[in-house]
Amino acid sequence: MTDNIETVSIKALYWDIAADIYFPPGFDESNKYPVVISAHPIGSCKEQTSGNVYGSALAAEGFVVLAFDASFQGASGGEPRFLEDPTFRVQDFSYVIDYLVTLPYVDDDRIGVLGICGAGGYAVNATMTERRIKALGTVTGANYGRLMHESFTGYNPIGALEAMAAQRTAEARGAELRVDDLLPPSPEVAKEKGLTEIDVYEATEYYRTDRGQKPHGLNRSLFSHQATAVGWDAFNRAEVLLTQPMCIVVGDKPGAFGAYRDGLEIVRRAASKDKELVVAEGFSHYDLYDKPEPVKIALDKLIPFYKKHL
Repeated sequence: MTDNIETVSIKALYWDIAADIYFPPGFDESNKYPVVISAHPIGSCKEQTSGNVYGSALAAEGFVVLAFDASFQGASGGEPRFLEDPTFRVQDFSYVIDYLVTLPYVDDDRIGVLGICGAGGYAVNATMTERRIKALGTVTGANYGRLMHESFTGYNPIGALEAMAAQRTAEARGAELRVDDLLPPSPEVAKEKGLTEIDVYEATEYYRTDRGQKPHGLNRSLFSHQATAVGWDAFNRAEVLLTQPMCIVVGDKPGAFGAYRDGLEIVRRAASKDKELVVAEGFSHYDLYDKPEPVKIALDKLIPFYKKHL
């Protein structure tokens, strides 16, 4: 694992994106390196699995890795805060690439992406139209748009959209912003409230304990600005536009967030001729965030994949 990290600011529209660059051992700025952009899960931050686990491990294998906080989240700028808008999340990849191609040590023909959880869906969508991305990897990637027009809105997307519209009108007129905390405060509270579905409980176990807790990994969302996500689909036009090589890693213990289902779907639908589905047998969505055995299964496939295509 590498501990050679630089924190940088990247210009987006009217704010900066905060990012950590992980450098490989023996890094020499006069050389050209392949780069992997590592994107964090919904409500997470760059200091969690995208950076400290996968970013560090890929850097140790010779890649420059850039892990960034989504716009409106973490240490990145943008107002209002806690905005989870797929449009901006996808655009973030292009702003990051705009920055990377100005660095003398970056080989702009060897840029790949890695998306984890919800960022897996965002990475899929970005890769379709951002042709500077040459290789796509996801770890337990989920299509956030599907979640928002299914279970995250109680399978009542129209009712949810009406509520979001009413809340946004109220906020425009001066009402307090409604920022939802997406998880219970602790595993104990989750059990007390009967929130023991595997993905929900294990998310709480990761984000609300010392295991994965970080100051910016708050899992909060601005309710009034969720409408775009309800109508969005990460996989739209994958049959035509998603042609780059791809490596999709999932666990086979399915949960409510649907990463197993989404992984199978995108591999089936993508136009890419070079695509692989990697199933970590016996492991769940959150096992793949940081547990050594499933993470090794993922990296044992992702590392040679990126070395081949970058």
